[in-house]
Amino acid sequence: MPTLLALDTATEACSVALLHEGRTLSRYEVIPRLHAQRLLPMVREVMDEAGLALSALDAIAFGRGPGAFTGVRIAIGVVQGLAFALQRPVLPVSDLACIAQRAWREQGARQVAVAIDARMDEVYWACYREQGGEMQLAGLEAVLPPEQVALPREATGHWFGAGTGWGYAGRLPVQAEGHDATLLPHAQDLLQLASFAWQRGEAVDAEQAQPIYLRDNVATPKAHP
Repeated sequence: MPTLLALDTATEACSVALLHEGRTLSRYEVIPRLHAQRLLPMVREVMDEAGLALSALDAIAFGRGPGAFTGVRIAIGVVQGLAFALQRPVLPVSDLACIAQRAWREQGARQVAVAIDARMDEVYWACYREQGGEMQLAGLEAVLPPEQVALPREATGHWFGAGTGWGYAGRLPVQAEGHDATLLPHAQDLLQLASFAWQRGEAVDAEQAQPIYLRDNVATPKAHP
């Protein structure tokens, strides 16, 4: 069984999780704007609790977005620094999938419509179905106005809404059997998804640790007149 470290800073939550010999250790704090200060100390905490050196890691997983531009960059910067130094591969994981996995873990929801508030009157949106304990994407990830979201074409049965984008529930044209707009990504769930990806041989080199923003114009410099 691999020893995996997972980091996520894509939303207001900052979290770290470690898988070693089948045991999971984690730290999770909702600390907007403090991710850069807390991320590495949280890594040290879980490694010390497990009694492991970073060299014991087989790979490092991270939330690759979508999410806050600065937040996603913080995790990727730390992951690349560690992965290059340790010469270990990385496992990029969607933050939308991570929220769906959390809804499965905490709510038992097997079909989850995830929405993250993307600001600018838009949401990051994707739908997931549970298969063998793993939430798998049904359709595509997208960023769009709340009024334009939709379930997969062949959708049937009950769907659960998860993520901060469900704060726009009155504008989302989707019938959900309950929703939780407070759910944020948790590294514990990211770690679970990364474990499936590891088993499939999906680890990549550190330089391939790239963010996924979905919105093309994120952080694009303005043209000077």
